[in-house]
Amino acid sequence: MPKGKPWTDEEEAKLKDLLTAGEPLEKISQQLGRNRAAITMKASRLGLEVVVADLPEATTTSVQIPPELPTPEEALKMLAGGLKTLTQSGITRTEVLRLQVLARVARAYDNLFANYIRYRQIETKLLELERKYAQLAPKTQNNEPAGNDASPAQSGKE
Repeated sequence: MPKGKPWTDEEEAKLKDLLTAGEPLEKISQQLGRNRAAITMKASRLGLEVVVADLPEATTTSVQIPPELPTPEEALKMLAGGLKTLTQSGITRTEVLRLQVLARVARAYDNLFANYIRYRQIETKLLELERKYAQLAPKTQNNEPAGNDASPAQSGKE
């Protein structure tokens, strides 16, 4: 089940417009008053790609759902069909058992899908941190005083 405040139709439309315009994730976050994770998850659920332009070679955050996975909306439609079937009279014991399995699978899929999205967001954050580290490392090496390569332990100072 989604956490946080629900998205309005207007917010979804604005998100689509901002992503289509190629706005940076930080700007979208500020304009919509939502965190980056909420934006990337919603974009994924809407089938939109979030491009992070400040990463090397402008890679995608990869929250795009692979085509072989049903979207959460598709999974909910399947579950809704199962619920509708349960309301019909005269269903067999076998059908009831199949519907029970469907409910268990839907619950497991929901958890696995949420983890998949979180892992992709962690991957994106890791790429951002690696990029920032790569930018900072040369600067810190250049700012070290000459001839001061000894660590505090080697120089006798702690």
